[in-house]
Amino acid sequence: MQREAIPFNELQLPAFGAWEPGWFLLTAGENRPGGFNSMTVSWGAFGVIWHRPLAVVVVRPQRYTRQFMERHATFSLCAFDEPYREVLKMLGSVSGRDTRKMTDCGLTPVGLSRIACPGFAEAKLILECQKTYFDDLEPAHFLADFIAPNYQGDFHRMYFGEVLAAAGTAEFRRRG
Repeated sequence: MQREAIPFNELQLPAFGAWEPGWFLLTAGENRPGGFNSMTVSWGAFGVIWHRPLAVVVVRPQRYTRQFMERHATFSLCAFDEPYREVLKMLGSVSGRDTRKMTDCGLTPVGLSRIACPGFAEAKLILECQKTYFDDLEPAHFLADFIAPNYQGDFHRMYFGEVLAAAGTAEFRRRG
């Protein structure tokens, strides 16, 4: 996939559609065999907090990727074209704890410009993120009745990551 660096003031993402129905591949760890794990995410946010461009992702405690998020200071978010939807479904439903999903998925890990975590050659957008904050969702703070039914005691941990670099295809670059 041909990507180019995109300055933050030119990065264009749909606020809602990027996550759902779009999906991202969240990857944490180091770019070496067995050194990272990925999972598909459709819940998250982008914005400016603390005067920095940030991505917010949420990871349940039982997810294998969470161990990598805890041990490493960086993560990547990759977006893919529709033909990769089945690969993303598999990466979001099969654990890397007991399988070789990262080898078997057919995606090609690539080194990134600012972080040790890999992105993927097939991605149409790669965001390189440095963790800046985390917090666990607290059920006592749920203010809407539609939140609790999403859980069975396995509340997400939120990770805020400063977006250090973005590279993508022309569709993600705002011009003029």
